Amino acid sequence: MKFSWRSAIGIALSVVLLWWTLHDVSMRVVWHELAQSSVPLFLASAFCATIIFPLRAFRWRTILQPVAPNTPFGPLWRSIAIGMMVNNLVPARAGEIARGYALSRETAIPLPTSIASLAVDRLFDMLVLLLLAVLALLDPAFPRGAHIAGQSLGSLAQGSVAIVVLLLMALYSLAFFPSQLVRAYELFARRISPSLETKGKAVLISFSEGLSVLRSPRRFLAVLAWTILHWVVNGFAFWLGFRAVGMNLPFSAALFLQTLIAIGVALPSAPGFFGVFEKLANVGLAIYGVGADRATSWAIGYHILSFIPITVIGVYYFARLGLRFNEIESARESTV
Repeated sequence: MKFSWRSAIGIALSVVLLWWTLHDVSMRVVWHELAQSSVPLFLASAFCATIIFPLRAFRWRTILQPVAPNTPFGPLWRSIAIGMMVNNLVPARAGEIARGYALSRETAIPLPTSIASLAVDRLFDMLVLLLLAVLALLDPAFPRGAHIAGQSLGSLAQGSVAIVVLLLMALYSLAFFPSQLVRAYELFARRISPSLETKGKAVLISFSEGLSVLRSPRRFLAVLAWTILHWVVNGFAFWLGFRAVGMNLPFSAALFLQTLIAIGVALPSAPGFFGVFEKLANVGLAIYGVGADRATSWAIGYHILSFIPITVIGVYYFARLGLRFNEIESARESTV
């Protein structure tokens, strides 16, 4: 994989955030906290953090149903494991392309269609994460008057909702009016390059096919249900980790923290989101009055234990399918 300027920025940001996180904590206290933590609860937390990926496979099959009916579970699950492994080991979120490419290798689903379905996948993630975060804010246990980086959580939530609404409008426009948008693209691209017009038109058509699930209310609800289950289980994994290090926090705290972290890791970062994850864990848990030492103990313990299983599984499937990183790099360049 090529090392881009975005990769360099992501790694630098992760290093700075990790240093910032560890600078104000006592590592002796952190290791003591981890040594005293509940191993069974941490293992249960890691198990729940891993089973969310098969759940994502079931959801992905539902998203792809209009364009690829009855796609087998196996290729979907293997592709998701490979994508997460690549995200954990390679910078610049290359795992998203790896996931789509791995599926296109095992099935007849075109890469642009696969990538488009991942846009729907992420859209549902943001919708449900924001919904669960709102429920967490409404919980009487949530500290009132909380701020992050000087901004009230209300204003941050409004900004996030606005972004999701704009993205939703763009995707629905492409899903319901593909021919009009393709025509507009043709008129624009024709003035620049005929080859760009032909290639871009094919990509847009395949992309719109991947958004087909948005045209069916029944499938929309099915994908929504899978997404809610996914993030509730992930929140439960967070909460079990809280209990493992002795943090007696409500389940709503896990729902709030996972939203904060999910939004934060969208920034460029090092592979595996190290640094960004730990800093946001400290920021989010501080709102609930958790000290930096204990918050860091949870973040390190949970992050490492949830990192290992899916990475090992992804490496196994990556080797089993005979994939190469240069293939993924070529696939990424072809989608740009």
